[in-house]
Amino acid sequence: MDIEILPLTEKKPRIQDESQLGFGSLFTDRMFLMEYEEGRGWHSPRIAPYAPFSLDPACAVLHYAQEIFEGLKAFRRQDGEIALFRPLDNFERFNRSARRMCMPEIEPAFALKALKQLLQLEADWIPRSEGTSLYIRPTMIATDPYLGVRPSLKYLFYIILSPVGAYYKGGFSPVKIWISDEYVRSTPGGTGEAKTGGNYAASLRASMEATAKGFDQVLWLDAVERKYVEEVGSMNICFLYDGKVITSPLKGTILDGITRRSILNLIKDMGLEIEERALSVAEIIDGAESGRLKEAFGTGTAAVVSPVGEFTYRDKTVTIGDGEMGELTGKLYETLTGIQYGKVADRHGWVEKL
Repeated sequence: MDIEILPLTEKKPRIQDESQLGFGSLFTDRMFLMEYEEGRGWHSPRIAPYAPFSLDPACAVLHYAQEIFEGLKAFRRQDGEIALFRPLDNFERFNRSARRMCMPEIEPAFALKALKQLLQLEADWIPRSEGTSLYIRPTMIATDPYLGVRPSLKYLFYIILSPVGAYYKGGFSPVKIWISDEYVRSTPGGTGEAKTGGNYAASLRASMEATAKGFDQVLWLDAVERKYVEEVGSMNICFLYDGKVITSPLKGTILDGITRRSILNLIKDMGLEIEERALSVAEIIDGAESGRLKEAFGTGTAAVVSPVGEFTYRDKTVTIGDGEMGELTGKLYETLTGIQYGKVADRHGWVEKL
Protein backbone atom coordinates (compact mmCIF):
# COMPACT_ATOMS: atom_id res chain seq x y z
CA MET A 1 0.00 0.00 0.00
CA ASP A 2 1.14 3.53 -0.76
CA ILE A 3 1.11 5.94 2.15
CA GLU A 4 -0.62 9.25 1.47
CA ILE A 5 0.87 12.33 3.11
CA LEU A 6 -1.74 14.96 3.91
CA PRO A 7 -0.71 18.63 4.09
CA LEU A 8 0.22 20.20 7.40
CA THR A 9 -1.38 23.62 7.73
CA GLU A 10 -0.10 24.61 11.15
CA LYS A 11 2.93 23.68 13.23
CA LYS A 12 2.98 23.47 17.00
CA PRO A 13 5.60 25.41 18.99
CA ARG A 14 8.58 23.35 20.12
CA ILE A 15 9.85 23.28 23.70
CA GLN A 16 13.10 25.24 23.66
CA ASP A 17 14.31 24.08 27.07
CA GLU A 18 14.51 20.29 26.82
CA SER A 19 15.15 20.01 30.56
CA GLN A 20 11.46 20.84 30.94
CA LEU A 21 10.30 17.82 28.94
CA GLY A 22 8.01 15.56 30.93
CA PHE A 23 6.58 12.24 29.79
CA GLY A 24 3.61 11.74 27.48
CA SER A 25 1.99 15.17 27.57
CA LEU A 26 3.35 16.78 24.39
CA PHE A 27 2.67 15.41 20.90
CA THR A 28 4.15 16.11 17.47
CA ASP A 29 2.51 17.70 14.43
CA ARG A 30 1.63 14.49 12.58
CA MET A 31 0.40 10.95 13.14
CA PHE A 32 -0.03 7.81 11.04
CA LEU A 33 -3.45 6.19 10.54
CA MET A 34 -5.11 3.37 8.61
CA GLU A 35 -8.44 1.55 8.87
CA TYR A 36 -9.57 -2.07 8.76
CA GLU A 37 -12.90 -3.47 7.62
CA GLU A 38 -13.80 -7.14 7.55
CA GLY A 39 -13.79 -8.32 3.95
CA ARG A 40 -11.62 -5.42 2.81
CA GLY A 41 -8.65 -5.62 5.14
CA TRP A 42 -6.36 -2.73 5.99
CA HIS A 43 -6.76 0.34 3.81
CA SER A 44 -6.21 4.11 3.50
CA PRO A 45 -2.76 4.38 5.12
CA ARG A 46 -1.87 8.04 5.58
CA ILE A 47 0.19 10.51 7.53
CA ALA A 48 -2.05 13.34 8.67
CA PRO A 49 -1.97 16.29 11.06
CA TYR A 50 -2.33 15.26 14.70
CA ALA A 51 -5.99 15.84 15.55
CA PRO A 52 -8.87 14.47 17.64
CA PHE A 53 -10.87 11.50 16.39
CA SER A 54 -14.60 11.48 15.72
CA LEU A 55 -16.09 8.27 17.16
CA ASP A 56 -19.62 6.97 17.26
CA PRO A 57 -21.03 6.81 20.83
CA ALA A 58 -21.67 3.10 20.25
CA CYS A 59 -18.06 2.52 19.18
CA ALA A 60 -16.94 -0.94 20.36
CA VAL A 61 -13.77 0.25 22.09
CA LEU A 62 -15.86 2.41 24.42
CA HIS A 63 -18.10 -0.46 25.53
CA TYR A 64 -16.06 -3.67 25.22
CA ALA A 65 -12.46 -2.44 25.59
CA GLN A 66 -11.04 -3.94 22.41
CA GLU A 67 -7.81 -1.95 22.40
CA ILE A 68 -4.08 -2.68 22.26
CA PHE A 69 -0.96 -0.56 22.10
CA GLU A 70 2.83 -0.61 22.10
CA GLY A 71 5.60 1.64 23.36
CA LEU A 72 9.03 2.17 21.83
CA LYS A 73 11.45 5.04 21.31
CA ALA A 74 13.47 6.87 18.67
CA PHE A 75 16.87 8.20 19.75
CA ARG A 76 19.04 10.97 18.37
CA ARG A 77 22.54 9.52 18.51
CA GLN A 78 25.94 11.16 18.99
CA ASP A 79 26.64 11.05 15.25
CA GLY A 80 23.34 12.84 14.51
CA GLU A 81 21.62 9.75 13.16
CA ILE A 82 18.17 8.70 14.34
CA ALA A 83 17.77 5.13 15.54
CA LEU A 84 15.03 2.80 16.75
CA PHE A 85 15.54 -0.01 19.24
CA ARG A 86 14.13 -3.45 18.26
CA PRO A 87 11.06 -1.99 16.49
CA LEU A 88 10.07 -5.22 14.73
CA ASP A 89 9.96 -6.96 18.13
CA ASN A 90 7.42 -4.36 19.24
CA PHE A 91 5.23 -4.83 16.16
CA GLU A 92 5.41 -8.62 16.50
CA ARG A 93 4.35 -8.33 20.14
CA PHE A 94 1.58 -5.98 18.98
CA ASN A 95 0.29 -8.82 16.82
CA ARG A 96 0.36 -11.26 19.73
CA SER A 97 -1.78 -8.80 21.69
CA ALA A 98 -4.07 -8.49 18.67
CA ARG A 99 -4.59 -12.25 18.51
CA ARG A 100 -5.44 -12.40 22.22
CA MET A 101 -7.94 -9.54 21.86
CA CYS A 102 -9.52 -10.94 18.64
CA MET A 103 -8.24 -8.06 16.53
CA PRO A 104 -6.70 -8.10 13.03
CA GLU A 105 -2.94 -8.31 12.75
CA ILE A 106 -0.81 -5.74 10.98
CA GLU A 107 2.14 -6.43 8.69
CA PRO A 108 5.20 -5.63 10.84
CA ALA A 109 7.37 -4.62 7.87
CA PHE A 110 4.71 -2.20 6.60
CA ALA A 111 4.17 -0.77 10.08
CA LEU A 112 7.92 -0.17 10.38
CA LYS A 113 7.98 1.47 6.95
CA ALA A 114 5.12 3.78 7.97
CA LEU A 115 6.82 4.60 11.27
CA LYS A 116 10.10 5.47 9.56
CA GLN A 117 8.30 7.74 7.09
CA LEU A 118 6.48 9.46 9.95
CA LEU A 119 9.75 9.91 11.86
CA GLN A 120 11.48 11.42 8.85
CA LEU A 121 8.73 14.04 8.64
CA GLU A 122 8.82 14.69 12.40
CA ALA A 123 12.60 14.48 12.87
CA ASP A 124 12.80 18.01 14.29
CA TRP A 125 10.72 16.83 17.24
CA ILE A 126 13.35 14.31 18.37
CA PRO A 127 15.12 16.01 21.30
CA ARG A 128 18.90 16.33 21.43
CA SER A 129 19.70 16.42 25.15
CA GLU A 130 21.19 13.43 26.96
CA GLY A 131 18.54 11.07 28.30
CA THR A 132 15.76 12.42 26.09
CA SER A 133 14.01 10.58 23.25
CA LEU A 134 10.88 10.46 21.12
CA TYR A 135 8.31 8.07 22.59
CA ILE A 136 6.29 6.14 19.98
CA ARG A 137 2.80 4.84 20.69
CA PRO A 138 1.28 2.46 18.06
CA THR A 139 -2.37 1.78 18.96
CA MET A 140 -5.36 -0.14 17.62
CA ILE A 141 -8.96 0.46 18.67
CA ALA A 142 -12.25 -1.22 17.70
CA THR A 143 -14.51 1.26 15.90
CA ASP A 144 -17.61 -0.77 14.99
CA PRO A 145 -20.74 1.15 16.18
CA TYR A 146 -22.49 -1.88 17.62
CA LEU A 147 -23.84 -2.85 21.04
CA GLY A 148 -23.27 -6.55 21.49
CA VAL A 149 -20.51 -8.73 22.89
CA ARG A 150 -18.56 -9.84 19.84
CA PRO A 151 -15.33 -8.79 18.12
CA SER A 152 -15.61 -5.60 16.13
CA LEU A 153 -15.72 -5.68 12.34
CA LYS A 154 -13.87 -2.35 12.00
CA TYR A 155 -10.64 -1.03 13.51
CA LEU A 156 -8.38 1.99 13.50
CA PHE A 157 -4.60 1.65 13.74
CA TYR A 158 -2.57 4.77 14.46
CA ILE A 159 0.85 5.91 15.63
CA ILE A 160 1.45 9.06 17.67
CA LEU A 161 4.76 10.54 18.81
CA SER A 162 5.77 12.36 21.98
CA PRO A 163 9.14 13.98 22.85
CA VAL A 164 10.03 12.91 26.38
CA GLY A 165 12.49 13.48 29.17
CA ALA A 166 13.09 11.17 32.11
CA TYR A 167 10.19 8.89 33.07
CA TYR A 168 10.67 9.55 36.78
CA LYS A 169 10.69 13.20 37.82
CA GLY A 170 13.29 12.43 40.47
CA GLY A 171 15.68 11.18 37.81
CA PHE A 172 17.66 7.94 37.85
CA SER A 173 17.50 7.23 41.57
CA PRO A 174 16.24 4.21 43.55
CA VAL A 175 12.46 3.93 43.76
CA LYS A 176 10.28 2.90 46.68
CA ILE A 177 7.89 0.05 45.90
CA TRP A 178 4.75 -1.04 47.70
CA ILE A 179 3.88 -4.76 47.48
CA SER A 180 0.12 -5.12 47.18
CA ASP A 181 -1.57 -8.29 48.44
CA GLU A 182 -5.09 -6.88 48.13
CA TYR A 183 -5.24 -6.12 44.41
CA VAL A 184 -4.11 -8.25 41.47
CA ARG A 185 -3.21 -7.10 37.99
CA SER A 186 -3.93 -10.29 36.01
CA THR A 187 -4.96 -13.90 36.44
CA PRO A 188 -4.02 -17.19 34.74
CA GLY A 189 -5.97 -17.47 31.51
CA GLY A 190 -6.61 -13.72 31.43
CA THR A 191 -5.11 -10.95 29.30
CA GLY A 192 -2.04 -10.24 31.42
CA GLU A 193 0.49 -10.86 28.64
CA ALA A 194 -1.38 -8.63 26.17
CA LYS A 195 -0.59 -4.93 26.10
CA THR A 196 -4.20 -3.86 26.38
CA GLY A 197 -5.74 -0.90 28.17
CA GLY A 198 -7.92 -2.98 30.48
CA ASN A 199 -4.87 -4.33 32.27
CA TYR A 200 -3.78 -0.82 33.11
CA ALA A 201 -7.26 0.28 34.16
CA ALA A 202 -7.27 -2.60 36.63
CA SER A 203 -4.03 -1.29 38.14
CA LEU A 204 -5.15 2.28 38.82
CA ARG A 205 -6.68 1.84 42.27
CA ALA A 206 -3.57 0.21 43.72
CA SER A 207 -1.33 2.78 41.98
CA MET A 208 -3.32 5.66 43.49
CA GLU A 209 -3.08 4.15 46.96
CA ALA A 210 0.66 3.59 46.54
CA THR A 211 1.20 7.20 45.48
CA ALA A 212 -0.86 8.48 48.41
CA LYS A 213 1.41 6.49 50.74
CA GLY A 214 4.56 7.95 49.21
CA PHE A 215 5.59 5.06 46.95
CA ASP A 216 6.71 5.23 43.32
CA GLN A 217 5.29 1.93 42.07
CA VAL A 218 3.22 -1.14 42.96
CA LEU A 219 4.65 -4.65 42.84
CA TRP A 220 1.98 -7.15 41.85
CA LEU A 221 1.73 -10.65 43.27
CA ASP A 222 0.23 -13.74 41.71
CA ALA A 223 -3.57 -13.93 41.73
CA VAL A 224 -3.77 -17.48 43.11
CA GLU A 225 -1.67 -17.47 46.30
CA ARG A 226 -0.89 -13.73 46.61
CA LYS A 227 2.71 -14.51 47.60
CA TYR A 228 4.84 -14.70 44.44
CA VAL A 229 6.23 -11.70 42.55
CA GLU A 230 4.98 -11.03 39.03
CA GLU A 231 5.80 -7.51 37.82
CA VAL A 232 5.70 -3.82 38.70
CA GLY A 233 3.05 -1.46 37.34
CA SER A 234 5.15 -0.11 34.45
CA MET A 235 8.02 -2.61 34.41
CA ASN A 236 9.19 -6.18 34.60
CA ILE A 237 11.40 -6.75 37.65
CA CYS A 238 14.66 -8.58 38.36
CA PHE A 239 16.53 -9.47 41.58
CA LEU A 240 20.23 -10.14 42.16
CA TYR A 241 19.79 -12.89 44.75
CA ASP A 242 22.49 -15.33 45.89
CA GLY A 243 24.77 -14.22 43.04
CA LYS A 244 22.29 -14.86 40.23
CA VAL A 245 19.55 -12.82 38.59
CA ILE A 246 16.02 -14.05 39.33
CA THR A 247 13.01 -12.84 37.36
CA SER A 248 9.41 -13.97 36.98
CA PRO A 249 8.77 -16.47 34.17
CA LEU A 250 6.58 -15.68 31.17
CA LYS A 251 3.49 -17.76 31.86
CA GLY A 252 0.69 -15.61 30.46
CA THR A 253 0.19 -13.21 33.37
CA ILE A 254 3.02 -10.74 32.76
CA LEU A 255 4.20 -8.75 29.76
CA ASP A 256 6.98 -10.15 27.58
CA GLY A 257 9.01 -6.94 27.86
CA ILE A 258 11.35 -6.00 25.00
CA THR A 259 13.62 -4.27 27.53
CA ARG A 260 13.40 -7.37 29.76
CA ARG A 261 14.60 -9.55 26.87
CA SER A 262 17.45 -7.17 26.13
CA ILE A 263 18.56 -6.95 29.77
CA LEU A 264 18.55 -10.75 30.14
CA ASN A 265 20.75 -11.00 27.03
CA LEU A 266 23.18 -8.46 28.49
CA ILE A 267 23.25 -10.35 31.80
CA LYS A 268 24.17 -13.53 29.92
CA ASP A 269 26.91 -11.59 28.11
CA MET A 270 28.31 -10.68 31.54
CA GLY A 271 28.47 -14.36 32.49
CA LEU A 272 25.86 -14.21 35.24
CA GLU A 273 23.36 -17.01 35.84
CA ILE A 274 19.67 -16.26 35.22
CA GLU A 275 16.84 -18.10 36.94
CA GLU A 276 13.29 -17.55 35.72
CA ARG A 277 11.10 -18.51 38.64
CA ALA A 278 8.57 -17.02 41.00
CA LEU A 279 10.26 -15.23 43.92
CA SER A 280 8.14 -15.00 47.06
CA VAL A 281 7.62 -11.93 49.25
CA ALA A 282 9.16 -13.91 52.12
CA GLU A 283 12.34 -14.40 50.07
CA ILE A 284 12.52 -10.67 49.32
CA ILE A 285 12.23 -9.72 52.98
CA ASP A 286 14.60 -12.45 54.16
CA GLY A 287 17.05 -11.70 51.37
CA ALA A 288 17.11 -7.97 52.14
CA GLU A 289 17.61 -8.58 55.87
CA SER A 290 20.27 -11.27 55.43
CA GLY A 291 22.11 -9.54 52.60
CA ARG A 292 21.45 -12.34 50.11
CA LEU A 293 19.36 -9.93 48.02
CA LYS A 294 21.96 -7.48 46.74
CA GLU A 295 20.01 -5.55 44.09
CA ALA A 296 16.56 -5.20 42.55
CA PHE A 297 15.67 -3.29 39.40
CA GLY A 298 12.79 -2.79 37.00
CA THR A 299 13.04 -2.91 33.21
CA GLY A 300 10.79 -1.19 30.68
CA THR A 301 10.76 1.03 27.60
CA ALA A 302 9.77 4.17 29.48
CA ALA A 303 12.14 3.93 32.47
CA VAL A 304 14.72 1.64 30.74
CA VAL A 305 16.30 0.33 33.99
CA SER A 306 15.06 1.55 37.34
CA PRO A 307 16.89 0.69 40.60
CA VAL A 308 14.80 -0.29 43.60
CA GLY A 309 15.84 1.05 47.00
CA GLU A 310 13.01 -0.18 49.23
CA PHE A 311 10.13 -2.65 49.35
CA THR A 312 7.23 -2.25 51.75
CA TYR A 313 4.89 -5.16 52.46
CA ARG A 314 2.04 -4.58 54.91
CA ASP A 315 3.74 -2.83 57.85
CA LYS A 316 7.31 -3.92 57.07
CA THR A 317 9.86 -1.98 54.99
CA VAL A 318 13.20 -3.44 53.87
CA THR A 319 16.11 -1.68 52.20
CA ILE A 320 17.92 -3.32 49.29
CA GLY A 321 21.68 -3.17 49.83
CA ASP A 322 22.55 0.31 51.04
CA GLY A 323 19.47 1.81 49.42
CA GLU A 324 21.48 3.16 46.49
CA MET A 325 21.79 1.95 42.91
CA GLY A 326 23.69 -1.33 42.72
CA GLU A 327 26.75 -2.00 40.56
CA LEU A 328 24.99 -4.44 38.21
CA THR A 329 21.96 -2.17 37.82
CA GLY A 330 24.16 0.77 36.88
CA LYS A 331 26.20 -1.29 34.43
CA LEU A 332 23.08 -2.62 32.71
CA TYR A 333 21.61 0.86 32.43
CA GLU A 334 24.80 2.32 30.97
CA THR A 335 25.20 -0.57 28.54
CA LEU A 336 21.63 -0.60 27.23
CA THR A 337 21.29 3.17 26.91
CA GLY A 338 24.78 3.22 25.41
CA ILE A 339 23.60 0.85 22.67
CA GLN A 340 20.48 2.92 22.08
CA TYR A 341 22.37 6.22 21.80
CA GLY A 342 25.32 4.82 19.85
CA LYS A 343 27.92 5.01 22.63
CA VAL A 344 28.28 1.23 22.95
CA ALA A 345 28.66 -1.27 20.10
CA ASP A 346 25.44 -3.08 19.16
CA ARG A 347 26.58 -6.70 19.06
CA HIS A 348 23.05 -8.11 18.96
CA GLY A 349 21.71 -6.20 15.95
CA TRP A 350 19.04 -4.45 17.99
CA VAL A 351 19.41 -0.95 16.49
CA GLU A 352 17.48 0.07 13.38
CA LYS A 353 18.60 3.34 11.81
CA LEU A 354 16.40 5.57 9.69
